Amino acid sequence: MSRNKIFKRNLVVSLILLFIIGCSTYYESTQDFQNYLMNGNFQQANQWLKNDKKGREGKNKLLHYLNRGYVAWMLDSTQKSNEYFHEADRIIEDYLKNYSLEALALVSNPNVKPYSPEDFEAVMLYYYTALNYIKMGNYEDALVECRRINIRLQELNDKYKDHKNKYQRDAFAHYLMGMIYETNANFNDAFIAYRNAYEAYKEDYTEYFNMTVPDQLKHDLLRAAYLTGFSEEVAYYEKEFGIDYEYQPKENGELIVLWLNGFGPIKDENVIQFSKGMSGENGYITLSSGDEGMNFPVYMGDKSAKEKTALSNLSFFKIALPKYVERKPVYKRGKIYRNGEKMKMEMAQDVNEIAFKTLRDRLIRELSNAILRVAIKKALEELIKEQDETLGMIANWVNTATEKADTRNWQTLPYSINVSRIPLEKGKNTVKLKTYRKNGTEKTLQFFVDGKNNKTIFKAIHTYQCYLPGQASLVSSQ
Repeated sequence: MSRNKIFKRNLVVSLILLFIIGCSTYYESTQDFQNYLMNGNFQQANQWLKNDKKGREGKNKLLHYLNRGYVAWMLDSTQKSNEYFHEADRIIEDYLKNYSLEALALVSNPNVKPYSPEDFEAVMLYYYTALNYIKMGNYEDALVECRRINIRLQELNDKYKDHKNKYQRDAFAHYLMGMIYETNANFNDAFIAYRNAYEAYKEDYTEYFNMTVPDQLKHDLLRAAYLTGFSEEVAYYEKEFGIDYEYQPKENGELIVLWLNGFGPIKDENVIQFSKGMSGENGYITLSSGDEGMNFPVYMGDKSAKEKTALSNLSFFKIALPKYVERKPVYKRGKIYRNGEKMKMEMAQDVNEIAFKTLRDRLIRELSNAILRVAIKKALEELIKEQDETLGMIANWVNTATEKADTRNWQTLPYSINVSRIPLEKGKNTVKLKTYRKNGTEKTLQFFVDGKNNKTIFKAIHTYQCYLPGQASLVSSQ
């Protein structure tokens, strides 16, 4: 056998092995870590991260620090948690500064690049840093973190010329800001934050994320307007909400419970087949996927002669894109009680829905370039095959091995965030959070809070139990 043939054979074998090795998703490659999390073994999860040198220093460095921040948060290591999250924020800042290098992650195989976060992931870390500062009693820095959510969203959306994100305002960030301002008796700024939250829920979240305005926010907005002395605004929002407002002072303080439920979605791969349609006028051809109902006109006038020939001979090709797979939370609903009396609790952030919508927005922006790239690669492969069968097979394996969707994502984010504002009674208060599975069985978390004059207490709780991706079997037995 000639050296050339031996080389070609060995190259094909190597590419086959590369293809097999590269088939696992990010979720599958971190299965031990995921199992620790979903069974509540956070000390083991922390140790796994400590031992993950490749994650700490490699292309998944950002995800490593985001996960370390979350695990430290669950272990009540507040200061350490913020250190990890601040390091993750620094990494994201570097991505934004060099965005021209990452803008079209689908132009080449995104898996070989350092992980660049989805837009909503780039802002969600500020929720955790804010909660950490709240726990430390540092409300000023907590407010800074909340403001950074909206600044970061503005930065992210400014870089898009076309098809901007539907996720342009974060209603819950404004809501949380309002709560913190009110805690510090800054009622004017609380009113502004609550009003901004109301507008974002009403105009954005209702249309794009299937969420309604929380009823509690309406009362918060009226109370802040009343305490600021904005009588006209009180009258306006009473009419707007259909509420006859009466101020009720919280003489013994209040408890704000943030219930984080389940885990958000994971990414998997979605392979879509495209074919070349009829050539259009003015130098265009149409690439389409009948199953997905997508059509993309491609301008041929600026292509090289080789690319034009390759595309004209193309019949069909496949492209790999990331898709989210929902992880349904075990607990479908929750109720909260203070001293036996049921209190109101409402969803304030649907992280799962935001994840799906922001990924769709990104793919729409980047899809035409990705389709064109893969189409040209596939077409050139056919031209090579005409000249040399073995080289054509090698080109096929190269294209197959490199055409992989990026299935990485921040997988420790919650599925949703619910809020309850509970006026406290004087002295010891017994608070119970009851969570319910689909079959009606419940689990109760009980804790005690002392009611004190005008003192607001924040408490975040994460029930992390969820079902296996796309299945109905329970991941965690707890």
